[in-house]
Amino acid sequence: MNSYDTAAALPVGDTSYAIHGIADLAPADLPYSLRVVLENLLRHGHDDQVPALLDWGNNASFGTAVDLHPSRAFLHDTNGVPTLVDLAAMRDAIVAMGGDPARVNPLIPAELVVDHSVIADVFGRADARERNVEIEYGRNAERYRFLRWGQRSLRNFAVVPPGAGIMHQVNVEYLARVVTADNGQAYPDVCLGTDSHTTMVNGLGVLGWGIGGIEAEAVMLGQSLSMLLPRIVGVRLHGRLPEGTTATDLVLTITELMRRHGVVGKFVEFSGPGIAQITLPDRATIANMSPEFGSTCAYFPIDDETLRYLRLTGRSGSHNALVEAYAKEQGLWHDPQRHIRYSELVELDLTTVVPSLAGPRRPQDRVALADAKQAFSDAIARTRPTSVPVDLDGQAVLLEHGHVAIAAITSCTNTSNPAVMVAAGLLARNAVQRGLRRKPWVKTSLSPGSRVVTDYYDKAGITPYLDELGFQLAGYGCMTCIGASGPLIDEVTAAVKDHDLSVVSVLSGNRNFDGRINPDVRMNYLASPPLVVAYAIAGTMNIDLTTEPLGEDLAGQPVYLRDIWPAPHEVQRVIDATIEPGMFSNAYADVFTGDERWRGLDTPTGPTFAWDDTSSYLRRPPYFDGMAADPPAMTDIVGARILVKLGDSVTTDHISPAGAIPAHTPAGRYLEDLGVTRFEINTYASRRGNHEVMMRGTFANVRLRNQLTPKMEGGYTRVAGDETVVSVYDAAIAYRHSSTPLIVLAGKDYGSGSSRDWAAKGPALLGVRAVIAESFERIHRSNLIGMGVLPLQFLPGDTAASLGLTGEEAYTITGLAGDGPVPANVTITADSIVFTATARLDTAREAEYHRHGGIMPYVLRSLAIRA
Repeated sequence: MNSYDTAAALPVGDTSYAIHGIADLAPADLPYSLRVVLENLLRHGHDDQVPALLDWGNNASFGTAVDLHPSRAFLHDTNGVPTLVDLAAMRDAIVAMGGDPARVNPLIPAELVVDHSVIADVFGRADARERNVEIEYGRNAERYRFLRWGQRSLRNFAVVPPGAGIMHQVNVEYLARVVTADNGQAYPDVCLGTDSHTTMVNGLGVLGWGIGGIEAEAVMLGQSLSMLLPRIVGVRLHGRLPEGTTATDLVLTITELMRRHGVVGKFVEFSGPGIAQITLPDRATIANMSPEFGSTCAYFPIDDETLRYLRLTGRSGSHNALVEAYAKEQGLWHDPQRHIRYSELVELDLTTVVPSLAGPRRPQDRVALADAKQAFSDAIARTRPTSVPVDLDGQAVLLEHGHVAIAAITSCTNTSNPAVMVAAGLLARNAVQRGLRRKPWVKTSLSPGSRVVTDYYDKAGITPYLDELGFQLAGYGCMTCIGASGPLIDEVTAAVKDHDLSVVSVLSGNRNFDGRINPDVRMNYLASPPLVVAYAIAGTMNIDLTTEPLGEDLAGQPVYLRDIWPAPHEVQRVIDATIEPGMFSNAYADVFTGDERWRGLDTPTGPTFAWDDTSSYLRRPPYFDGMAADPPAMTDIVGARILVKLGDSVTTDHISPAGAIPAHTPAGRYLEDLGVTRFEINTYASRRGNHEVMMRGTFANVRLRNQLTPKMEGGYTRVAGDETVVSVYDAAIAYRHSSTPLIVLAGKDYGSGSSRDWAAKGPALLGVRAVIAESFERIHRSNLIGMGVLPLQFLPGDTAASLGLTGEEAYTITGLAGDGPVPANVTITADSIVFTATARLDTAREAEYHRHGGIMPYVLRSLAIRA
């Protein structure tokens, strides 16, 4: 396509690449991220959409939908397995319709990293990693065989086996192209992933963000992503970080600032002279937290620091030359003097950043370290003081509210960053040399996002000191951050349950939502890796680390955090002396091969998958059962009931938890009835290939607050007209027997957090037809549409409370019936209350998905027609 006469050649060394040159076409003040979108439209022939992008910045442009084509799809195992399950089911369905199963095949590269399944069952031992991997394969071999079937049977589908690291760190260190070279063409790397933290790659100048697994299936099968042209918030950075602060402190500050400003559904783009002071790992740390801001992405333009990092991580010289030449040719190279036309502009002086934590329940709830003790005291003020005597390995201790039960160096956010990781190791060294040790009630773990981390730890001589404090390597994976923290120390668990203790976790992760980290831990704090080590030593949140000692040294003298905090120049000296490109080249030399466990899996073959009806992990989903060749006419929703009535900031963790499956829940009982032992029950995240488990786990978070059962916490509700409290799953089944459609009522920011497709799949399978909320997080709204669930938004000023909705009413939603499009506003009658809500089908493509009952039926019908 060359309607705008943009076809050009780009010489790089001895090679010439075909490109679509946008430098002359794009306005000079167009944001960097939109330049990537412009090139994408031109290359894929969406000429009719180009004028709106060139005129971007007025209110009319923000209502314009464009089609984005990713250059690759990116998945992890717990979202990737259900995605592959759906593709396998599509192959079955297209065979039933008389088609070729090979038509269901990724048309763009799809790369999956197995990183969400390993659990910190074993910790504080030299063999912790080996034991955890052994347990991981024992629990997940069936899923892993299925992934290997996909890798063998589907084209363009590559799997990074367990043990390589966390997907986002693998992405920035190895998989990211920045500029893609393909069949003589060069174009920007556009990466859409099934994990919301796909945005981490924005730190490299790669445009990308998280989408639901349902959308991922569509783009893998050749669909473009329909998106509204976004508002773009520019963040201008000035100055330098003060000594004693870390990238974690900066990112928590930015998260608080962006949430306060309001960036949901917007792009965030960083610019200004302060960018030059931000290292690439720091940029990646910031970009990783984009979902915690609520933004679609958090983009850093390409510059010299990008090239330095590509060289450091072992990318080839020829590829780096292409990245530099392409970025400069296309106006994608950062120029701090260039004026950029942003929708909104926010300024941040880096000198104002102070040491910080975030908690106890949301990433945006930043608190300065100096105020953390008082903030914790305020958070727990209504709880009576409790001291529980416990014997831990022959040592008598008293457990209290606020004691740290988990201290975990974990997550892609921070373990990708050598500055904070080395700082943690040096702080551990200094602490051990002063005679400090962790408290015996603290479960400690180290789960880096890359094998390179332990390489430079070993080379720097840091490992023995972390081991001495209990931070032995537990595995390479998300682990504690995703909720795979494993059980607490047994005696701690008993004290928590018997005495209702409010213990805490401190982790270097990006999420601390209710019930996510561990079902027995009520309060969770995000902190930098060195602060995680410090709190493991202190053993409590009820301490001011800026003024109170961590403990006493061998001479009985108090030791303060400031005494053992490493100086920035020492951290940098260790980094310079230990980290080099060969580490990355060696770590990723055989990244797709896997170890002997992976290679030894007995893997099924064939174009379609042989389902096992006795499997507790993999079941053929019912999405295509009885699907007609044409979509049925839409109908109004009549006589619906409220399944759950929820407040503000309900996360996808609340809707579909990822962590451990309690044995007493509907999901736990279902698995035990199948003969699964309690030790083998595993997590919801690992069971996402079995819709029977996930339906029972919907709205099953132990911290869910359903206003229909205000005196209870957890996955409970009531059936209309009955005061009996039952599980949400049992209520949904009762409503199904009476053919009653269901609705969810919610407040602001419904579906915040992870890009979890089961947070839409689960409600849809339970019979939820619509969600009525004050506002939606971007990814979850798309996921609801992808499953045929209608997202309806209260009009400004309206809420469930202001309208007097109790959740006991019978609801009828009119304006949906017929073959025409769903109107912008629909009428809802709840007994005698009548109100209007906006149908959040923001693009024509979304309306078409909804008419077909979701993305998967739409794509399957399209494939059948093309066949």
